Amino acid sequence: MAAKDVSVVLAHGAWADGSSRVITALKAEGVKVSAAPLPLADDAAALNRSFDRMEEPIVLAGHAYAGAVIALARPERVKALVYITALAPDQGEKVFDVFYRLKPHPQAPKLAPDNNGLIWLPDEAFATAFAQPASAADQALLAAVQRPISLNCITVPAGRPLWKDVPSWFLVAEDDRMIVAETQRYMAERMKAKTKAHAVDHTPSVTAPKAVVDIIHDAIGAISAS
Repeated sequence: MAAKDVSVVLAHGAWADGSSRVITALKAEGVKVSAAPLPLADDAAALNRSFDRMEEPIVLAGHAYAGAVIALARPERVKALVYITALAPDQGEKVFDVFYRLKPHPQAPKLAPDNNGLIWLPDEAFATAFAQPASAADQALLAAVQRPISLNCITVPAGRPLWKDVPSWFLVAEDDRMIVAETQRYMAERMKAKTKAHAVDHTPSVTAPKAVVDIIHDAIGAISAS
């Protein structure tokens, strides 16, 4: 199997959309890549619907909250999972459980649902915790296009995660102020994921896309060689 015969699907986390410099970098190399549009409510079903347009084996990469979503993908054509500073609850755990496993970073924002049960990220948090090395213009854009996450997304126990059955990779972000690096390492170790650690923030797809592209390449290479 050649790399050109693999599809890469990216799943975005909370307060984000599917746009990414990782997409343009992979497309420039001739890799088939798309972003799954997640409504941040009933996301596993939305993710699985996005596979209907594809026939190739899939490398599925999830950022942050989307780590919980990609673990509920249909397994038939998903051959590898890539976690980008992501959350990986085990069966019966909630996203909330792993997100708050340890004391938050001192600059992590205080989060609470609004009257509609939606959690928004305070605009100032994009500069202090979400993408602190990004340019002011990028931080403003991230804040303007943010999508709130439903409270239900983080409070429902997870089913059996796909990472128990397919190989996984994990990019640990040492400078993450949203999901502390120690929690990331804990999840990566129990998943037995192939791990790379970088001194990057919570949103490396914006601030360090090469690190994301490189670990996706590792997953592509592994399944292409199989």
